[in-house]
Amino acid sequence: MSSSVSAPAWPRFLQFREALRRLGPGLVVCLVLASLALSLARLPWLQAHGLSALTLSIVLGMLAGHSVYPSLAAAAEPGVQFTRQTLLRLGIVLYGLKLTVQDIGQMGLAGVTTDALVVASTLMLGAWAGRRWLKLDREQALLISAGSAICGAAAVMATAPAVQARDHQVAPAIATVVVFGTLAMFLYPWMFALNQSLQWIPGGAHGFGLYTGATIHEVAQVVVAGRGMSPEATDAAVMAKMVRVMMLAPVLLALGVVLSRRDRKAASLGASVGAVQGASPKSFGINVPWFAFAFMGVVLLHSWLPVPAAAAGDLSRLDDLLLAMAMAGLGLGTQLSAVRRSGPRPLWLALLLFVWLVVGGAAISRMTSWLFM
Repeated sequence: MSSSVSAPAWPRFLQFREALRRLGPGLVVCLVLASLALSLARLPWLQAHGLSALTLSIVLGMLAGHSVYPSLAAAAEPGVQFTRQTLLRLGIVLYGLKLTVQDIGQMGLAGVTTDALVVASTLMLGAWAGRRWLKLDREQALLISAGSAICGAAAVMATAPAVQARDHQVAPAIATVVVFGTLAMFLYPWMFALNQSLQWIPGGAHGFGLYTGATIHEVAQVVVAGRGMSPEATDAAVMAKMVRVMMLAPVLLALGVVLSRRDRKAASLGASVGAVQGASPKSFGINVPWFAFAFMGVVLLHSWLPVPAAAAGDLSRLDDLLLAMAMAGLGLGTQLSAVRRSGPRPLWLALLLFVWLVVGGAAISRMTSWLFM
């Protein structure tokens, strides 16, 4: 009786041991790099300059990738690939624990509308300008657009599997949003002081905070910029940024549907030519990023069934670790030669979107304030 019960467990144990043996070295490498990045991110100087653990993780990964990692790659690559794919998706899902639906109610209709218009306009401008003007690959244009429109490096990493981007396309996208997000941290406090007399952005400190959260790339960069303004502006900026991050899931779902339709249309044109030449048609399905549904599910669950504070803290730290490991894995697979081959065009697109976020975002903020005053 006991042997019949325990027999099925033995093959599962062997499978687990084999998976651990295959993935273990790469997981350990990414864990070490991520832990180091998380420790460095606590240093006051790095915090003051808005260098988050995610940014530090990819930098450390790139440094290791060009030094010690090549000698470990044969054993570690399966685990590194696992962090870039599976652990990344899990990290994005757990990110939902930092958001609640109640954030939307606190923002008001004007703030939510500003966020939505900024995200939509930045995505459309980036996709159009990246493809038509700068002749970038579709995937790279969408990565830079998503990073600028939503939440920086985290959005780039979440969008990559949805658009089936390659590692050499992801790294330049992250680098560009980090550069211009860092620039925004120093620009916005100066603009805040100027706005107090000129009133470009209506609504005082609260209104400028909403504008800040709707237009700066990373959450950490929003916090740093807010510290140079006022407590009221900081609170409004973080709230607006959190609502903007919540738009990640619907954007990913929309991208999956739109891209699948375009690929299907291109495939049908190719099939008509192939039919003449005797080739068999290729079928396409919708590339739905299913982890986006899980992300929204976690947000809803966290909104109506609050997680105990101790557990929420542990899960938040786990999420930070998973995302940092994914970034480290990306850095390990990024070669500077591939980044250089992408040329200056990704930087030009990110610059265009940065200017749009500052100027166009201000125009959108004024318009929504006037509409919902």
